[in-house]
Amino acid sequence: RAGGAEEIALGQALAGTTAAGRAAFVLRRVDGLADAVVEALLRAAGVPDPEGALRSANRLDESAGAAARALLTSREFDACSVQTRPTDLLRRRRRVRFLWAALTAAVLTGLVLAVAGQGSAPSRPAPGSRTGVGLPGHDDLVRTAGDLWADTSRVDLTAWPARGGRVNDRSLLARALSTWDRPAGALRVTTTPGTPTDPPPHSPQLLYAGNVDGDAVVLLYDGRRVVRYSEPLGAQGHGALALARADDADVTTAAALVVHRGARGARYLLAPWIAEARSRDLLRPDSPARPVGVAGDGVTVPVPAPTRKAACDSRPVLQLRSSARIVEKHAFLLTDLGELSPVHLTYTPLPGHGSPPARQPREATDGPALLAWAHLACGLEELRGTGVRAVNAWDFAEQELPERSGHAVWTCARASTWRGPGDVELVLRAPASSASAPAEVVGRARSTAACSRFGQHVVADVHWRARSGHWYLLAAGSRAVTRIDVTGEVTARQRGRTLAVRAPRDSRVRVSARLGNGTSLDPVGDPGR
Repeated sequence: RAGGAEEIALGQALAGTTAAGRAAFVLRRVDGLADAVVEALLRAAGVPDPEGALRSANRLDESAGAAARALLTSREFDACSVQTRPTDLLRRRRRVRFLWAALTAAVLTGLVLAVAGQGSAPSRPAPGSRTGVGLPGHDDLVRTAGDLWADTSRVDLTAWPARGGRVNDRSLLARALSTWDRPAGALRVTTTPGTPTDPPPHSPQLLYAGNVDGDAVVLLYDGRRVVRYSEPLGAQGHGALALARADDADVTTAAALVVHRGARGARYLLAPWIAEARSRDLLRPDSPARPVGVAGDGVTVPVPAPTRKAACDSRPVLQLRSSARIVEKHAFLLTDLGELSPVHLTYTPLPGHGSPPARQPREATDGPALLAWAHLACGLEELRGTGVRAVNAWDFAEQELPERSGHAVWTCARASTWRGPGDVELVLRAPASSASAPAEVVGRARSTAACSRFGQHVVADVHWRARSGHWYLLAAGSRAVTRIDVTGEVTARQRGRTLAVRAPRDSRVRVSARLGNGTSLDPVGDPGR
């Protein structure tokens, strides 16, 4: 029996995702495994991006609905049964006859070519060929129509048209392609972590070709990477090639690319759906954003780079607004961390009193978001050149400090990379002398799911000194925490999400939290002090 409409729809949804995503979906829906167990199984099986597989499984959950488990256990998806119909059998007979005819023709053709080719020189693959087909030429480059972005549901780099004054310069495009295929000589090559450096497997898409501040620049995209080729317009200097991952980019992470960097800052090529560009300083949350000039081909004027000295007195970011044809009132922040793609900054606020908790990161453009980022901005420089895609600042707890010292907020800043893993930094934002005073770092962890949708429970602690000179141990947990325990040289137990207890500065303690379901939770990073 063939499946009904629901089985067919689920089959189509499964076919549209990756093998790892299907595996995660079945492990969760049929075997009933928890996300952490599924992720561990996928990682043990050699899946390079288990978190991405779980995201795919979540999307399948949304499309399949609550009946997914019943559908997956139906005969339609039984791997031990073969479904045949009379039309299938007849079609197979015709295919067998056709296959024999094709094989006979291929053998005869081979014999004829072998005889005709005797005595002639053997053919050689074209330079740069990897499959015998040869390197894609400038005439093979994919060029997207200028208005495609407004009529597609896939708003990413595939919707970018080819722009710039040299999109028809055949020699420049040929040099860019051949350099990507075989970098040589004094060419400077840079790659973001986790970016493959192999030549393009097929004809890439042309995004830009033009002259920018004394350089000829070409931007190409092959579906998984963005490549920038540049060469000086004069005789002095050497060319450069930069490669960066851009797979699974979206309306924000595909909104801009760095087309050139110079002494005055970085110039960006903006996506065609960007209606407005402004710049603002993260360290000055109360200052208004200023307009950024954009040329007709989408290239901005130089946007000042952040100061990289110890003082950290400026952190310029781009504030872009999408066209209303894409989404209404959608503004977002991007910051330059030295790579082709700027980094998307987001914010997850504290749950309001009596309101449901915030589940997804929001754009970091309102007052509370800008205030939170003002205290975190100076730490962004530590992420330069590490392949970061987005950084989310999650305010997971708030606490009244002892001795009436004011109100503090606990924040987890998660830097997610293009290749999947993410690093987190937990900070305590206590009352400070200025709106941009750096927050105190209380914990760090690398390659962790903490503070993501797959690690929604967190607890942190720190030794804190009051104005009186007394030292306290502070601890706080996310919304599911119901109790915090302290053992070691200081012992304490507090119901709720926060704890404050007198403790010497150098006391060695162990903090743990209890969730509502009875699970124990250790602090992110170093569990002891």
